[in-house]
Order: sequence, then C-alpha cells, then structure tokens
Amino acid sequence: MSTCICRNLVLLVIAVGTLGSVAAKAEAKVPAPKVDAPLAQSSSKETAVFAGGCFWGTQAVFERVKGVVSTEAGYSGGSASTATYAQVTTETTGHAESVKVLFDPSKITYGTLLRVFFSVHDPTELDRQGPDVGTSYRSAIFYANDEQKRIANAYIAQLDAAKAFPKPIVTQVVPLKGFYRAESYHQDYALNHPDNPYILICDRPKIATLKREFPDLFVPYKGHS
Repeated sequence: MSTCICRNLVLLVIAVGTLGSVAAKAEAKVPAPKVDAPLAQSSSKETAVFAGGCFWGTQAVFERVKGVVSTEAGYSGGSASTATYAQVTTETTGHAESVKVLFDPSKITYGTLLRVFFSVHDPTELDRQGPDVGTSYRSAIFYANDEQKRIANAYIAQLDAAKAFPKPIVTQVVPLKGFYRAESYHQDYALNHPDNPYILICDRPKIATLKREFPDLFVPYKGHS
C-alpha cells in the first residue's frame, strides 16, 4: 500500500491478476456465521479491530456498513513507539495495518462484521494481500473480549469445514493489546483519492463487493460530518 506501489505500474498489473483470481473465489457468497451474539436490546458502542491488507480498502468498506458508527485506520500488533507508517513499512515492528470499527451492537452483530471482513479480502494469503507483501499486510482479527474470540474462532472453523475458500484460512485471532491511529493523511484515503490507481484497482472492487453481496447493509459514505 506504499506510495511506491501506487506509482508502480508493474505491481498494479500484478494486482489486476490477483484481484481477478480473488473475484473468482468470491462467486460463492460467504455463509453467515452459525455462532454469533444476538442483537443488543439497547443502543451502545463496541469496538472491533480487523487487519485485511491495506487499511485504505478495509476502512473504505467498513465505513459504508450500516450499524458502524465510525472507523479509524491504524496499527495493531506492535508497540506505541513503532506505530508510524515509516516504521511499520520496514516490516520489523510486528504491527499490521488495521482498522478500528466502532459499531452499535443493537444494529449489527460482531458475526456480521466478520462476514463482511471475510468477503472483502483473501484470508488464505499469508503475510500479504494482493500486491502488498509483508507481515504488516497480514490477515488478523484483534479481539476485544472473550466473546469476540469465541465467535471469530467458531466462524473460521465453520468456513474451513465448509471449504468456503480453496485453501485453509490463515487469519490470526489474537488479543487486542493496543490500537494506534495512523497519520491523518491515511484516514478516508480511498474517499479523498478516488482516482488513485491503487484505489481504483484494489479498493473500489471491495466496495462493489459490499454493495453487491450485502445490499441491506450498504450505506453511502461521504466523509465525517
């Protein structure tokens, strides 16, 4: 997701081929989780943190999901002292590019968020996503409590048993020890740079998948008011 990738035509060509193969995998809709929390009786706010490759695209998806209150692009998995883009891109910090999703559990369940997450990235790719290679682009779920851990592990087991993907899922399920907000220019990057070649090739298809597969969840997004 680095700026050099955005300018590198070779990697963009690779991305086209990669996304084509991912699109072929997505022809069968990812099934709903059998284990999930019920919708809450009253409105509140809970946090989910997901890493699914470049945080530009992950944020672009979740900020368009009904029941999501807000999103932030950032870093999880490493320490506060190394939570900068310049350091994370060295692939030595332990951080993954992540998105913090603040959601209302009376409007959307954690399991439904997971279903969206697994529908818009390839959870079988280890330490990469499309043209982006490195541990900072790994697939990971950072759970905030034991219930999230239980639901995430059960869902991965369900998807693997159903062979929802051609290969086993490699998504990490690990405790959320910290989330560090990324630099301001990364926030709403896809919205603010709609003509960026990387956004057009790698991230707009994720938004299209959300709208196609989850029309009842899709809401337009024009930025924070």
